[in-house]
Amino acid sequence: MAERGVAARRRGLASRPGGYTGADEPERCSALARLPERGRVLARGFVENIRILPSAQAPVFTAGIVDAPAPPGGRRSQVARIVLVWNGQRRVPGIEAGTRLLFEGMIARVDGVPTIYNPRYEILPEDDHDVEDQV
Repeated sequence: MAERGVAARRRGLASRPGGYTGADEPERCSALARLPERGRVLARGFVENIRILPSAQAPVFTAGIVDAPAPPGGRRSQVARIVLVWNGQRRVPGIEAGTRLLFEGMIARVDGVPTIYNPRYEILPEDDHDVEDQV
């Protein structure tokens, strides 16, 4: 009997270079500049900004993530960033500018910017260096 469905397609993609690596195996990225074009990733960073839409629009909460917080006086050059989007949320508890996150999800390019919709996340303490070894 021939294999059908998602499992068969996944096995076929896994044999191709750059193909499917498995939904439970995210690619670990130590720097946002090294994010892949697509696929599941596990990375960490700091919330640089948040965006909350007005109550007249559909609820969406957005956070811009960078590798390190901006120095006093602001940034002088472009840095790699990723956008995390929570659909159906007006606020996400604990997510505010300066929060350090460990996050996981599927990357999609939206207007050329890497974006993850409804990511899994963990809020990290600022002085925890043990987590850096995990990513």
